[in-house]
Amino acid sequence: MAAAQLTATSATVSSRGLPSFDGLRNSSVKVAAFVPLRKCLNQRCFSTLVVKAATVVAPKYTSITPLADRVLVKIKEPEEKTSGGILLPTTAVTKPQAGEVVAVGEGKTVGKNKIDFSVKTGTKVVYSKYAGTELEFNGLNHLLLKEDDIVGILETDDIQDLKPLNERVLIKVAEAEQTTAGGLLLTEASKEKPSVGTVVAVGPGPLDEEGTRKPISVSPGNTVMYSKYAGNEFKGKDGSEYIALRASDVMAVLS
Repeated sequence: MAAAQLTATSATVSSRGLPSFDGLRNSSVKVAAFVPLRKCLNQRCFSTLVVKAATVVAPKYTSITPLADRVLVKIKEPEEKTSGGILLPTTAVTKPQAGEVVAVGEGKTVGKNKIDFSVKTGTKVVYSKYAGTELEFNGLNHLLLKEDDIVGILETDDIQDLKPLNERVLIKVAEAEQTTAGGLLLTEASKEKPSVGTVVAVGPGPLDEEGTRKPISVSPGNTVMYSKYAGNEFKGKDGSEYIALRASDVMAVLS
C-alpha cells in the first residue's frame, strides 16, 4: 500500500505528562488512519506516523459493484506539466477533481418515485474536493462516492463547459478590486476575495420529498452574491476563476 510518511521534528512533554509537538505542518493528504511505529514517551520522543492514502483492493477481487446511489469513478491522472510544457514538482501537482464513471448503483427512491441516475458509465464528471472514498483497483486510482457529490458533467477540459447536476450552480467569479478607494494599488495578498459573480449554468434543480424536481431560482446571466466559503473553486482556460456551489449557497441576485 502506498503510504505518505510524516515525522515530527521535535517533541516536548507538558506538565500533565502529555506530548506536545513543534515543527509539524498541515498536510493535504487525506488521512485514513494513523499507525504509530513505536512508543517512547518515557524518553520524551514522538513515534513516526504512517498516513495511509487509499484503500487497496486485493487482486483476487475482479470487480466493484456500487450500491444504492453510489458511483465508482476512475480518477483522472494529474497534470504533471504546465500548459507551457514546464515539468511540475510533485508538491505543485494539483490533486484532480475529475474522472470517468466506470460503474453506478441501482439508484435511489424518493417518496414513491425511483430516481434515475444523472450519469452513466463513460460519463466524464467533476466531483467535490473531499468527497468519497479513494480506492486503488487494478493498479488505478478510483473514487467511490454518492451521486450527490458529483458537481457536474464535463466533456471538455474547460470548466466553463461544465453542466451542473441537481441543485448545483456554476458561477464566473467577479474580478477582485485592483485598487483602493483612494487609488492605491493592492497587492495579491491584500485583495479581498470576491463573493459576487455571474451565473454561467444551472442544474435541473433539487428533489422535493416526492422526488419531483424544483426549479432553481437563478438563471444564467444573473449577477449573484454567494456564501464566502461555499462550493468548489476552479480556474478556466481563459484564466478566469469559477466556482460551483449549491443553489442554497446563493444569497441574493444583484441588479
